[in-house]
Amino acid sequence: MLRGLFVTGTDTGVGKTVAAAALLHRYRGQFPLKYWKPIQTGIEQDDDTAEVTRLAACGPHEILADGVRLERPVSPHLAARLAGRPIDIDAVLSPVASEPDSARWIVEGAGGLLVPVSDTANMADLITRLGLPVVIVARTGLGTINHTLLTIEALRQRSIHAAGVIMVGVPNPDNRDAIERYGDIDVLGVMPVLEPLTAGSLAAWAAAELDRDGRLARYLP
Repeated sequence: MLRGLFVTGTDTGVGKTVAAAALLHRYRGQFPLKYWKPIQTGIEQDDDTAEVTRLAACGPHEILADGVRLERPVSPHLAARLAGRPIDIDAVLSPVASEPDSARWIVEGAGGLLVPVSDTANMADLITRLGLPVVIVARTGLGTINHTLLTIEALRQRSIHAAGVIMVGVPNPDNRDAIERYGDIDVLGVMPVLEPLTAGSLAAWAAAELDRDGRLARYLP
């Protein structure tokens, strides 16, 4: 098992990659953090590892670039089927086997919690194998209460710890309050759409607004 945090989302394109980079900014001064994206689809259009490297201004020692990389921008199970390269969870986990025990991880998932990665496993199964608590990235707008509460419930049904929520978009205090109340969970920050989105602007937001009380530090020692 690793030590660190797993970043999942209520949907694809919700902002997991930017949130992962923000977590690196927030906590790298306290812990030897390292980013890893175990499974990436649509690699020719989107390279989340490269984007985190840019947005978090990562050095080579802060990135594990190895992982399953598939061309089609579709669900991992379908991208793997189309590529003729079935995904095996044991093989997915192999790159971290030789990593030092001192590393603390920010691991980013693909899609949402229940996206299939094969005919027999989904992203939640990968999280269970990693043994990491989960930070959920959610939109601020209409529909986010249902999507976020469903994700929280699915995690808890699998005995996976939900460590908190990062919301992305125009602030919506009512939605934030509902998620905290009905989900019995902390919203760790509300990230606006940063323009321009740079390492500097993200670092400034993370330092000022992300997890002000340091709740996530308990998962990183």
